[in-house]
Amino acid sequence: MPRMVSLLAVLAALYLLACVALFVFQRSLIYFPQPRAIATPATTLRLPVADAELLVSVRPHEGPNALIYFGGNAEDVSLNLPEFAQAFPDHALYLLHYRSYGGSSGSPSEEAIQRDAVALFDRVHAAHPRTVVVGRSLGSGVAVRLASQRPAARLILITPYNSLQEIAARQFPVFPVRWLLKDKFESWKYASRITVPTLLIAAEHDEVIPRASSERLYTHFAPGVASLKVIPGKGHNSIAESPQYLQWFRAAL
Repeated sequence: MPRMVSLLAVLAALYLLACVALFVFQRSLIYFPQPRAIATPATTLRLPVADAELLVSVRPHEGPNALIYFGGNAEDVSLNLPEFAQAFPDHALYLLHYRSYGGSSGSPSEEAIQRDAVALFDRVHAAHPRTVVVGRSLGSGVAVRLASQRPAARLILITPYNSLQEIAARQFPVFPVRWLLKDKFESWKYASRITVPTLLIAAEHDEVIPRASSERLYTHFAPGVASLKVIPGKGHNSIAESPQYLQWFRAAL
């Protein structure tokens, strides 16, 4: 019996140690900063904020239309510039590099990224009154919250989740994720506040964000505000390979 008690004590101590490690290092499991592949002065906007300097990959264009894009947790958003420039010739493009991504300074967190998103929107909207907000994967949580705070013209969410907390709980089922997670990205909280036309695009075989999570998020929008489309045969990282991806994207604008 004493040996059993000692074993249980060791296992409990190891479990608590694992919980502490998960709490301390959790952001390194969420954010995977990437360098910029396209980094010329003509394609870069510097956006100073209170405690950092953000870099934004841009394609300038005069006129009322603009598109702001928030990417995934391991995405170099600059790689979208050539394709987006061709697909959306009438829109100015602004693709945010999160803190520590693509040369931006600072450390990423949900609240810091959200403040940065608001700062970028306010800057863009002042010059382009019809500003579309787009978020992919991690960025879908940024985009939906921003659209609940600012007058976006349209909202497009690609491989969106109901909440990051749900995804983390699925990946780490033995840990009390609800209590440990700092950045929960609870998109469902903001969906009901959205009043502009919204498109959700999910991948049929998404191995990172289950399609069911996108479907749950969809139910939180007011009736008639959002539509959900599923690209067949594609996964989380291959969704953009489908011709339907940009077709639906363009149609939503």
